[in-house]
Amino acid sequence: MHRNGGKLLVDSLLALGATKSFGVPGESYLAVLDALHDTAGKLDYVLCRNEGGAAFMAAAYGKLTRRPGICFVTRGPGATNASIGVHTALQDSAPMLLFVGQVGTDMKGREAFQEVDYRAAFGALAKWAVEIDDVDRIPEILSRAWTMAVSGRPGPVVIALPEDMLTARTTVEPLRGPVQVHEPAPAERPLRALRAYLTTARRPVILLGGCNWEDQGTAPIQRFAEASDIPVVAVFRYQDQFDNHSPVFCGEAGVGMSPAVRTLLRDADVILAINNRFGENSTEGYTLLSVPEPAQTLIHVHASDLELGKVYRPALAIQAGPNAFARALGELAPVQGGWADWRASARQAYEAGFDLPDLPSPVDMGKVCAHLRDTLPEDAILTNGAGNFAVWPGKFFRYGPRARLLGPQSGAMGYGLPAAIAARLVHPTRTVVCFAGDGDFQMNCAELATALQADAQPIILLINNGIYGTIRAHQERHYPERVHGTTMSRNPDFVTLAQAYGLHAERVQHTSEFAAAFARARASRTGALLDLAISPEAITPRQTLSQMRQQALAAKETTS
Repeated sequence: MHRNGGKLLVDSLLALGATKSFGVPGESYLAVLDALHDTAGKLDYVLCRNEGGAAFMAAAYGKLTRRPGICFVTRGPGATNASIGVHTALQDSAPMLLFVGQVGTDMKGREAFQEVDYRAAFGALAKWAVEIDDVDRIPEILSRAWTMAVSGRPGPVVIALPEDMLTARTTVEPLRGPVQVHEPAPAERPLRALRAYLTTARRPVILLGGCNWEDQGTAPIQRFAEASDIPVVAVFRYQDQFDNHSPVFCGEAGVGMSPAVRTLLRDADVILAINNRFGENSTEGYTLLSVPEPAQTLIHVHASDLELGKVYRPALAIQAGPNAFARALGELAPVQGGWADWRASARQAYEAGFDLPDLPSPVDMGKVCAHLRDTLPEDAILTNGAGNFAVWPGKFFRYGPRARLLGPQSGAMGYGLPAAIAARLVHPTRTVVCFAGDGDFQMNCAELATALQADAQPIILLINNGIYGTIRAHQERHYPERVHGTTMSRNPDFVTLAQAYGLHAERVQHTSEFAAAFARARASRTGALLDLAISPEAITPRQTLSQMRQQALAAKETTS
């Protein structure tokens, strides 16, 4: 059968199991769009409003499903707009395929219209960047890209598609299915060594995170940790991967790390790190563990050999997939030690962290989150972008075994709304709540149209304080009384904006109004936006902007 390259690509994606794709159309990949014309209901094309939003949706889709999120963008500006999603997928370890239209092979190297060298542009942002110059090689290169995206440490792959390659015809058959890559399981010898380290420990901690967990994939770890009374800490924005209601769960190691978690990791004598890369946020800027030789005995488990020993030299390195390792750990006999008080104290501190003072704001986010904890279904999905507001879904919600959190490891603003749309497409019957600051929301608010068109409308909680809160807080701490460039004095009327897109929307002026407004939002069939009146003073749960400023000024006087 004769096919052009666009149809061969789409037929191969169908065989691999792709069911959703996200994109903004472009003349450079018209042959692909033509092939997608006949795949509705099998491989849907979700029309987005900006390539950055489309790439965020694909990255979130990969994080949520463990299958590559598919994104199609045009050359040049389309690809560079989409780069933010590629970077986010990389730091999230989320599987993703970005397909980029490219100039024809006869024009390459001349700086043709919108021409970019994608191998160079994405070489450091993706696991692999490749260009398919020969139509016959589409199945070969696509198979490699899909396999690479989901195996080892998952991540994004960028594939450039020259126009003339996509229109060229071939008799090459499409792929018939994906390569079945089974996770490497730990051998018996390192498991014996691991147990020996834990048996002699006095203050052990389990630190876990990362993508590619199966549903209930951490349940065996939970059983082992509870039977052994070992405290468990999640890395930044992966606390949804462990049941927060478990008595051994003791919090998240991330931005705004609690003193109790900081102490737990610093004072541990054995750290069992499972499926996490050691990033800046989970190590307090690489200070909780010394580089490269940590004072703690480190046992690092990861599917990728490139992560083992990358920053820290472990006493024991185990190359194993997270789910295969979890099953093996669950079969080990529990260890017994004298650390019951150690675990109990950490858990008590975690639970005490939910107790907050009244906040100096018309809408008190502490009370909002308390209401959400009481009323959201157990399988709710929460999303957020970047900003001080992200502390609320990150620190003040308890994630059970069925709840999910989609937040960017990269700290990318504008991620929350596209991620919420992707989540609604994957799970159309589940409650999806997007937390967004007013600055964060405006990065991708045009994707409200995507949400309505794709019938994937979330509930958006707009934490509206009129400032770029994270940077404002840094200014108050480091340059007190010299605030500049962080106040948004001319924001739109967000309620009117959301209503113009077709969502239910209302302004919540006081905490007492939130419960009823949220009930109306949940009942809406068009999605909803609640514009929450937040004072800039309530910048963090426990310290106001004024307190930050006075503290910084006092410190400045002391040192002058």
